[in-house]
Amino acid sequence: MIDQPIGRDPRSRVRMAVLPAGKGKRAVTRFRVLERFAGAAFVECRLETGRTHQIRVHLASVGHPLIGDETYAGRARDRHADPDLKALVSGLGGVALHAAGLAFVHPATGEPCEFSSPLPNRIEGVLCHLRSHSG
Repeated sequence: MIDQPIGRDPRSRVRMAVLPAGKGKRAVTRFRVLERFAGAAFVECRLETGRTHQIRVHLASVGHPLIGDETYAGRARDRHADPDLKALVSGLGGVALHAAGLAFVHPATGEPCEFSSPLPNRIEGVLCHLRSHSG
């Protein structure tokens, strides 16, 4: 679990950041590692709060930025030397992040609403490559 406040990054108006206690808004991300690879992991995240870029900020803050995340990866941006993986990552068209499920109470009817979506091919391709190249 990552329980760290998130707010506007004081050095960049376009980024969010984990801030010191008493600054920012409370943000809680629960995560579970589903698979481990050389230099990467497939994780499931469950949000207790809904802050802007919460998953991206929290995972990067503990040294595990999302694959393809140009904004929050920092020096880890180019950690994948494998040219095939680099090509797959550039083909993501963004970060390797997918909302597999979403649930909420409908604001007008009070009825529970649940939606799910399978993993897109662009992310599945990255996972297949990682699986075939991890010992």
